[in-house]
Amino acid sequence: MKRLLGVLLLTLIFFSCQDEDRKELMEQPETEKVTDSIQVLTGEIVYGTNAAVIRGEDFVYGVTMDSLSKILAGKVAPLKSDDFDMIPVTVKAKILPNPQQEGWDEVIEIREIIEVPEAENVSDTIKE
Repeated sequence: MKRLLGVLLLTLIFFSCQDEDRKELMEQPETEKVTDSIQVLTGEIVYGTNAAVIRGEDFVYGVTMDSLSKILAGKVAPLKSDDFDMIPVTVKAKILPNPQQEGWDEVIEIREIIEVPEAENVSDTIKE
């Protein structure tokens, strides 16, 4: 009986002691779900000499000046009557934090130009 109690006690001690490394392997951190930051944005875009801004109903983002944003600038240039005209566009873009820390908190990187209005659709007169 003493032998059985001793073996039971040793087994209990052996299994109750866990190695810290083994405990870390057992406890895996939960991964945080990140929503897809590539979105379809519909808003009005305005281009300056070296900066651009897109404004929608509930957002305002700076635009990174890369090759696609320059292509979009070329497409909306004939539609503008002055430098401050805002032209409605639809783009697919990735939302990123602003690396320059000035201006907007977030900027977009245009991935695809979906829609730019034709010249007759853009008007600077108010229709009643």
